[in-house]
Amino acid sequence: MADAKVTRLRLTRPCPICGKPSVQAFHPFCSARCADIDLNRWLSGAYAIPADAGEDKSSPEDDDERD
Repeated sequence: MADAKVTRLRLTRPCPICGKPSVQAFHPFCSARCADIDLNRWLSGAYAIPADAGEDKSSPEDDDERD
């Protein structure tokens, strides 16, 4: 069994923060530092999806005032 070849479950990809090869322990990142940087970006709102300002949904109360 010592001669058995180990199959990796995850492919090695570049770290999304710095571009270095990812490490299995911190996948998909290369280190705990890059994982923490990514977490900080999520928590600070840097990865927020912008809302479409063109669609202004009015409430039913606003429609009553216009009539």
